[in-house]
Amino acid sequence: MKNGAFFVFALSLLCLSACKEEEKTEKIVKPDHPNVLFIAVDDLNNMLGVLDKFSGTKTPNIDRLASRGVIFSDAHCQAPLCGPSRASLMTGLRPSTTGIYGMISDEKIRSENNSATQDIIMLPEYFKKNGYHTMGIGKLFHTHAPNGVFDESGGREKGFVPYPEKRFVWDGFGSSDRKKYGRTSTDWGAFPEADSLMPDHQSVNWVNERLKKTYDRPFFMGIGFLRVHVPLYVPQKWFDLHPLDSIKTRPYRANDLNDVPPVALQINDLPMMPSTDWAIKSGEWPKIIQAYLACISYVDYEIGRLLDTLDESGHANNTVIVLWSDHGYRLGEKSTFAKHALWNAATKTPLLFVAPDLPKGKVIDKPAELLSIYPTLLELCGLPAYERNEGRSLVPLMNDNDLDPQFAITTFGMNNHAIKSKQFRYIRYEDGTEELYDHKNDPNEFINLANNPDYQNTTTLLKKKIPTNNTIWDNNSSYAFQPYFVEQKARTNGSDATDVKVIGAPR
Repeated sequence: MKNGAFFVFALSLLCLSACKEEEKTEKIVKPDHPNVLFIAVDDLNNMLGVLDKFSGTKTPNIDRLASRGVIFSDAHCQAPLCGPSRASLMTGLRPSTTGIYGMISDEKIRSENNSATQDIIMLPEYFKKNGYHTMGIGKLFHTHAPNGVFDESGGREKGFVPYPEKRFVWDGFGSSDRKKYGRTSTDWGAFPEADSLMPDHQSVNWVNERLKKTYDRPFFMGIGFLRVHVPLYVPQKWFDLHPLDSIKTRPYRANDLNDVPPVALQINDLPMMPSTDWAIKSGEWPKIIQAYLACISYVDYEIGRLLDTLDESGHANNTVIVLWSDHGYRLGEKSTFAKHALWNAATKTPLLFVAPDLPKGKVIDKPAELLSIYPTLLELCGLPAYERNEGRSLVPLMNDNDLDPQFAITTFGMNNHAIKSKQFRYIRYEDGTEELYDHKNDPNEFINLANNPDYQNTTTLLKKKIPTNNTIWDNNSSYAFQPYFVEQKARTNGSDATDVKVIGAPR
């Protein structure tokens, strides 16, 4: 009898346990918060099919992604250089707040000697602290990621491999004084033979393996593509999509820089890069653009592989997706082939969100900032706002609930800022000199209106948006690639200033 009673009791416990397990399984299948797929593409400008109909670009997969959500046609980075741009995005703080104006080691972004960053919670960490399973591979921060940010890390291939035995066209030094300037990885040509030899292909494989799994909690998955960063090497088939006779070069005037201040010329002093005049004389301009478009098409293909796996995995209906690049890229505009400037072609970047409750196929032409990615993801995922974020969530704007004028601020070095409104770009340099461009009538920024009295009210309004807090250079950050920034850091920080090793071309 006792044995019978014990059996009934045990059976009851088993049933109760099964019911709880069923309840637990139900929560696993339908988690309270959506997953995140966080896609970074290095050096990608706005030459996308959904945004740019005139470049001959072919991006069917990014266009497909854009049809599922909202894309910003006028988004801007907070620094036109990968290191400080990514540090700003991941900390949620402006470069002018942190003093991270140049390159910095991932491990030194959070520093005891920097009051702004010493206890900052970085974007992936915030998700981790709120119960997400975090994973990441590739170039997400400048190198990959600080230790411990991800529960699972796939790391990153060093540099921008693979490389041929010898460069094809550009030696990386150009006409520069090799003691004062860094060496660029810039070069272009068809290499290697197969997609499978590209690190980005292996990164997608790594992510796809994990997208096929089920998880007992929501996940944050980050993937950072190395292309479209130079060298512009991808297999020949991607070049074949863009025949040379179809290539259109970018708008350019040889005397375009005659009306900009001397400090703008100092910042734009990049003799290690191909100049536009050289590209015209050598006949290489169309070939550089062809190579850039080939790299875009290659990355687009890899993004398509991600989307296909996500759709097949069962996670797609409950996954927030963000796609971004760290800055734009000049392809001959303003005299060179580089980012490294406060002009539009260098600061404008793609920014795209997909989420269950967002509109589909919407293009927003108001200015936006990469700084907004952090707070926007938190709101889309139903997580509490992080009070340290200096950006504003874009969710109200994407849902037509934010009618206020929008502005985007880009900073390059201490006290050099660009303010982008819907119609104008205002630039103010550390010495007080200015530039102003009317994008409605001059989208290529050929005519500097800063000294035109008819635009004084516009200049006065935009000047008010300049950050009032301009911290000196973080001692762990520098940009020894170019003399202006070496000199500025030494001048503003005094004798304590030190140069930080910059990741340059390895060969």
